[in-house]
Amino acid sequence: MFQKQTYIDRRRQLKETVGSGVLLFLGNQEAPCNFADNAYRYRQDSTFMYYFDQPYAGLNAIIDIDNDREIIFGDELTIDYIVWMGNQPTIHEKAAAVGVKETLPTKSLKEYLDKVRAEGRTIHYLPPYRNQHRLMLLDLLDIKPGAETPSVPFIKAVVDMRNHKTPEEIELIDHACDVTADMHLEAMRIVRPGMKEYEVLAAVEAIAMANDCYTSFPTIATTHGQTLHNFIHSHTINEGDMFLLDAGAELDNCYYCGDMSSTIPAGKKFTTRQKEIYDIQVAAHQASVDALRPGIRFEEIYDLSARTTVEGLKALGLMKGDPYEAVAAGAHALFYPTGLGHMMGMDDHDMENLGEVWVGYAGKPKSTQFGRKSLRLARELEPGFVLTIEPGVYFIPELIDLWKSQNLHADFINYDKVEAWRDLGGVRNEENYLITPEGKRRLGKRIPLTTDEVEALR
Repeated sequence: MFQKQTYIDRRRQLKETVGSGVLLFLGNQEAPCNFADNAYRYRQDSTFMYYFDQPYAGLNAIIDIDNDREIIFGDELTIDYIVWMGNQPTIHEKAAAVGVKETLPTKSLKEYLDKVRAEGRTIHYLPPYRNQHRLMLLDLLDIKPGAETPSVPFIKAVVDMRNHKTPEEIELIDHACDVTADMHLEAMRIVRPGMKEYEVLAAVEAIAMANDCYTSFPTIATTHGQTLHNFIHSHTINEGDMFLLDAGAELDNCYYCGDMSSTIPAGKKFTTRQKEIYDIQVAAHQASVDALRPGIRFEEIYDLSARTTVEGLKALGLMKGDPYEAVAAGAHALFYPTGLGHMMGMDDHDMENLGEVWVGYAGKPKSTQFGRKSLRLARELEPGFVLTIEPGVYFIPELIDLWKSQNLHADFINYDKVEAWRDLGGVRNEENYLITPEGKRRLGKRIPLTTDEVEALR
C-alpha cells in the first residue's frame, strides 16, 4: 500500500527496539464458513500487513535480528488454485515489493525455528487470537497447550509503533471515516416507522461497498440499543423508537477504518423523554471531546464524562448525591457500563488482540470495578494516537432489576424514579479523533450530533 521504504523502515525500527532473537509473524489462513471451499471473506493479520503488506493467505514470516535476515515463507500456487481463484505474484515478487530478499517454502519454517531453538536463541511471537494460530505454535515450537508465552518485548514494540500513526496512515483513516460518516448520514435520512432494521442495515452497508470498502466490524443496527452489542436486525422500527447505529468502513486494500455511532428517532423528532436522555449523552460526549489533548490520561476524561452523565441524571431525579463520589463508587455504571473509547487504526479496536493492558494501559493493571473495567483506553494521550469518543446512556432492565434487588448504590440511585424509564433503551454517539501536538482533530465528515441537528436532517 505504501512505498517499499516504509516497510523496510518499520522492520528496521522493530529490530532496533526488540534488540535480539527471532520475530515470528503468523499470517492468517483461509477460514471455512461451513465447508472448505466456502470461506469467510479473507482478511490478513493486521500486524503482518503493517510490516509486510501481504494481503494473501498462506504466508508466514520471520525477522532474525541476530543474523539480520528477513524471510517470507509460502508456497507457489498450483494450477488447481489458479483455475478457480486466478493468479497472484510469485512469493519472491511479493517479498521483493516490500524489500524482503529471502523466501522459503512453508515447510522450511519449522526447520528454521528448530535450529533457532537448538542454538538457545529466543523466538518472539505475539498472542494468538485464532485457534489455527494456536495449533501452529504448538507444532512449530513443540510446546504444550496452555504453555504459550507471547513475547512482551515484541508486543510492546509493535504497540508503540502502531499506536503512533504517521501522516500517510492518518490520510487513509480520514478517508475511511468519510465513508463511515456517509453510512450514518444515509441512515439518518431513511429511518422511518414501519421499516425493518435489516432494511437500514442493507442501505448502510451498500454505502461502504459503493466506496470499495467493507465494514470494519459487524454492524449494530437496532431499536434495542440497551443491548450493547446487538447483532439482531429483524425488528420492525415503530413510532416512538430510537434507532442506534454503530457502523464503520474498512478500506479494502489496507484495512484502515472508521468506527462511528449515531442514535436516530424513528419519527421526525425525539420524544420529550428521549431528548432529555439524548442531551445528557451529548453533554458527556462534548465534555470529553473538549478535554482531548496530549498529556492527559484518558481515564481522567472518562471520569469527566461519567460525572457529566451523573449531573444530567440528577437533574432528572434518577440519581442523587455528589457526582465525584458516585463515579468513584461506580454508581454511574447502572446507566453507563461501558468505556469511553478505544484506539483505532487497522483494527476498529486497534491491536486488541495484543492485549488492552499494553495498548490502552501502557502495561498498568486494569480496574476490576463494574463499568470501569470496560474502559479499553486509560493511558496518557500522545500525538499520533487515533481513538474513539463514545459515552452512552443505557437503561438495561436486567441490570436495573439486579442492582435494585441488591439495593446497590442506593445512596446515589433513586430506583423508584428509574422504574419509569426502564423501557427507554440506549443512546450512543461516537466520533473518531486524532491527538495532535496542539490538541485534537476530528477525523472524517461531521455527522449531526445535537437533537436539533438530527431532527433537521429527519
